[in-house]
Amino acid sequence: MKICLFPGTFDPITYGHTDVIDRALDLFDKLVIGIGYNSNKQPMFPLEERMQWIREHYKNDSRVEVASYQGLTIDFCREIKARFILRGIRGVGDFEYEKAIADVNRTIDPSIETFFLSCSPLYASIASTLVRDIYRHGGAVNAFVPPAVLEGMNRLKK
Repeated sequence: MKICLFPGTFDPITYGHTDVIDRALDLFDKLVIGIGYNSNKQPMFPLEERMQWIREHYKNDSRVEVASYQGLTIDFCREIKARFILRGIRGVGDFEYEKAIADVNRTIDPSIETFFLSCSPLYASIASTLVRDIYRHGGAVNAFVPPAVLEGMNRLKK
């Protein structure tokens, strides 16, 4: 079974993320969306909310699982028996950063391969950081996030 991990903070998951996930589903038997703890980031939305939003969005696709983890992504891959890591690329800057991480991961464990999928042009400008800023200032984020996320964000705002 080809298991792939798509790691990130998904704070929140956006249409850019779901674009990459949806296209990757044709490549793997199972895709684990792994919400990692990043000591350099302070998430705006609670972990359980982020996990629930993703589960709700993919509730009709048994190939998608959601999990959280701490520590090295490569160690989590071993734990879930994933031989592949998926990374979404919006532009050249993303690629340089992600390639450096992929190179380190490959040095640690050469049996785990990283795949890069570029975002569709329609979603290349969407970043969770921008969505959070729009949300924080009362703007409409419905063009950037799936309905389950929008509903959850609106519920949290009240």
